[in-house]
Amino acid sequence: MVRRRALASGSVQGVFFRESTRRCALDLGVRGWVRNLPDGRVEAVFEGPEARVAEALDFVRRGPPLARVVSVEVSEEAPRGSERFEVR
Repeated sequence: MVRRRALASGSVQGVFFRESTRRCALDLGVRGWVRNLPDGRVEAVFEGPEARVAEALDFVRRGPPLARVVSVEVSEEAPRGSERFEVR
């Protein structure tokens, strides 16, 4: 189990980024959350098997069709045992 936090910058709000990320996480079976930040970025936390979390991070780097992701900062965290994935 791993936990990763991603901060996506660019045109990432108002383009179904959070909902698309939620659907991706559910499809992959990873847990965590996603939210918009006041500065225009989207923050997401993924927890689960390393390969699945890596796939979720790949999605964040691409974003949904209407998004334009400029950069993604990823950091490692200790797993916390999240139970589900949610939009905050």
